Amino acid sequence: MMPSSSETITASASGTWKLGDLTVNRLGFGTMRLPQNGAAFGDGTPSDRDRALNVLRRAIELGVNHIDTAAFYFSPLRSANELINSALAPYADDLVITTKVGPGRDPSGAWVWATPEQLRGQVEENLRQLGRDHLDVVNLRLARSQATASVADHFGALAELRTAGLIRHLGISHTTPEQLAEAQGIAPVVCVQNAYGIGSPAEDHAFLRACGDQGIAFVPFFAIAGAGREEGSNDDRSEAELTVAGRHGATPAQVRLAWTLHQGPHVLAIPGTGNPDHLAENVAAGALRLTPEDLSLLAS
Repeated sequence: MMPSSSETITASASGTWKLGDLTVNRLGFGTMRLPQNGAAFGDGTPSDRDRALNVLRRAIELGVNHIDTAAFYFSPLRSANELINSALAPYADDLVITTKVGPGRDPSGAWVWATPEQLRGQVEENLRQLGRDHLDVVNLRLARSQATASVADHFGALAELRTAGLIRHLGISHTTPEQLAEAQGIAPVVCVQNAYGIGSPAEDHAFLRACGDQGIAFVPFFAIAGAGREEGSNDDRSEAELTVAGRHGATPAQVRLAWTLHQGPHVLAIPGTGNPDHLAENVAAGALRLTPEDLSLLAS
């Protein structure tokens, strides 16, 4: 069961994992939806700035110490990195900010993909926006069209920036086992960020387990949204999810997050929201312990 509503559940209830030498609570926060209302990269209206700042500050109050962001998370009037800087700087010593490079967006919002030589500029853009002298974790985000491509040139460029002290740890996102192995031959990889959730195919479950065997964090995105992806949750919930939620006095979104965390001690969750009530619900999901019966039902 969920603890009673009178208790304030913090992210520490989810347990911890290490990204390299950086310890984080397994329930973190993703900022993709902060810059605007509605779909992440659509034509949504700009978010309420004060509300977005308050959500970030409340996340820290609730024990979140792992925040996921990117310089390309912006709307015409809002930037996730700028909101983080305004809300949270000077940063707490235990706060880990993970960002990603590879994709970029020009002033019109159109997508562009960096060459290896352009990655330094993207790293420096994140440093400038966040007001940092180094980045804790940088993920190389790959395009759908790069599923079979070599990552050596791009990951090698980031490894050089790590050696130069601009980056502390490296990860890789939207990737395959083969690309992960290639990257690890160049520099240590502390995390893999891939789409993953209830209903993911068998090869995704196998990749998650393989990361755990190697001590690499697996950080799913769209764990709540599922097929809704950037558009957000579509409220299409299975009978199994509704049944398990009813058993625990939880929401289906909390069940999805709890299921995600149950997939292994190396699995981190980074749900995002601009709603302070949803934030508290997401953090509380770190305390939800599913039974073997629940997990069996959800697997079906």
